[in-house]
This record gives sequence, C-alpha cells and structure tokens, in this order.
Amino acid sequence: MAEQRISGIDPSAVPSGEGCAECLAGQDAGWWLHLRRCAECGHIGCCDSSPSQHATRHARDSGHPFITSFEPGEDWFWNTETGEYYSGPDLAPPLSRPEAQASPGPSDKVPADWRGRLH
Repeated sequence: MAEQRISGIDPSAVPSGEGCAECLAGQDAGWWLHLRRCAECGHIGCCDSSPSQHATRHARDSGHPFITSFEPGEDWFWNTETGEYYSGPDLAPPLSRPEAQASPGPSDKVPADWRGRLH
C-alpha cells in the first residue's frame, strides 16, 4: 500500500545544514536550544524555546506549515497552523543534527546565561 501524501510535507527535501540557517548566518541571537526542520523544503531553524524562533518564523513567512524535530531520537511533525502533532512519512536523511554537536549550539555562540534567555 502506498504511503499517503500529506500536503506540506516533501519526503525528498534534504536538510539545509546541521544548524539553524539564520543563527549560523549571524542573525538575531545567533544560537539555539533545539533545532527544527521544515518538512516541506528542509530549512533548519531554531525551536520556539530558542531566543530567535527561526523555525516557526520560516513556517509563517514561507507558508510551509509542517515542522519536525531535528534532534537525535525525536520523531514528530507539528502543524504550525493547527497546533497539532502528526505522524508523517520518513524524510530524506540526515534526520537530526549530529549527535556530537552541542545543544544548545553552536557552542562558541551560547552565552553563559543562556537558560535565562529561553522562551
């Protein structure tokens, strides 16, 4: 039986990198707590607990409603428009940041008082 296609999820889209694209480009706070992946285009952004919340901003600005975790061992989809969790198809690898990569990260950009800066 063929897997059902979910509008807004492209299983072939590869991740844009190993960290938040905007944070790595020096935008806003420049560091993240956890990473999220756009399930439609593969954009990697930082989570809503992170200071800059780039993943949700990307979802809103691009019209790509589904994000998924880009953290090791996590497997879920979140629809930013409906506020609901979903099961989704297997995505193109890699499925998470490298396990050896620090969280929060990048390690050289995380301030000593990072816990107080979370949302």
